[in-house]
Amino acid sequence: MLDKLAAIHNRFLNIAEQMSDPSVISDMKKFVKLNKEYKDLEPLDEAYKEYKNIVENEESSRDIIANETDADFIDMAKEELSELLKRKEELEEEVKVLMIPKDPEDAKNIVLEIRAGTGGDEASLFAGDLYRMYTKYCDSKKWKIEIVDIAEGTMGGFKEIVLNVSGKDVYGTMKFESGVHRVQRVPKTETQGRVHTSAATVAVLPEAEEFDIDLNPSDIRKDTYCASGPGGQSVNTTYSAIRLTHEPTGIVVTCQDEKSQLKNLTKAMKVLRTRIYELEYAKHMEEISSKRKTMVSTGDRSAKIRTYNWPQGRVTDHRIGLTLYNLPAIIDGDIQEIIDGLQMAENAERLKEEMQ
Repeated sequence: MLDKLAAIHNRFLNIAEQMSDPSVISDMKKFVKLNKEYKDLEPLDEAYKEYKNIVENEESSRDIIANETDADFIDMAKEELSELLKRKEELEEEVKVLMIPKDPEDAKNIVLEIRAGTGGDEASLFAGDLYRMYTKYCDSKKWKIEIVDIAEGTMGGFKEIVLNVSGKDVYGTMKFESGVHRVQRVPKTETQGRVHTSAATVAVLPEAEEFDIDLNPSDIRKDTYCASGPGGQSVNTTYSAIRLTHEPTGIVVTCQDEKSQLKNLTKAMKVLRTRIYELEYAKHMEEISSKRKTMVSTGDRSAKIRTYNWPQGRVTDHRIGLTLYNLPAIIDGDIQEIIDGLQMAENAERLKEEMQ
């Protein structure tokens, strides 16, 4: 273990040296890549220092126990050795998880898309509930949220809403939310008090950086139109809304949230790059999922991942069999326990792969 950590420590020092090289600093693409690796290795470098210290103190304690004659001194050394061995074992388990190769996308920002599925107006209302859940959770993480596009439901909620979310490790935290979310409750339009089942789909896409995707401007058709919905006097009077069509893939992106056409164009381009990038990333996810017996972060967006049952106050995540009876708190953004459970399941699966 110490040899492995020492090699990582040397790599960490090497990266730090490279990052101070003027030729690297002037190469933004290379600098960003090295900076990311530096941050990824930082926890392992800290673990190396602690582990090295434990090994040195362990040797010292064993030497005292073997050669000292003072009984009290020996007892103190034995007590210290017991604590060192316990921490050493804990640290080895922590390092095993830290050494699992990270998904390079985990540190990225995301494009979060929520769409009403089956269930008509009730599905739109549920999409609104999911929007509230995610925005509350993002607020708790101090992440920045920007609305890109929005289509409101006829009775409230959303037929569709697209958001940019930026912050620390957003994709690594949110990636397990992609899939079909199902709701079971009595709709406001139901007069007989019967429980209905509706659904909404969530897509969490790792945001593509400009150097991830090389877009040819001649492949993109840009259309402008008047925005609709809330927005003040500029709505329906200025051509600020943007529609981008990527001819080779047929991907269409719209943005009408900003009053400025330039700002809408900037947001739309970000989403367009992300959706094109997602096509390749989806293939990568399918390859991974085909190799695993159980897959938490499945690439299958049509998979039913979670059920929110209002009458029972219950939320069940079907991938890991987790059921919680605190639905009001969850819809209010308290989803950390679910995310932790999914991350643990994924890490256990990946650790199993590494040990095979």
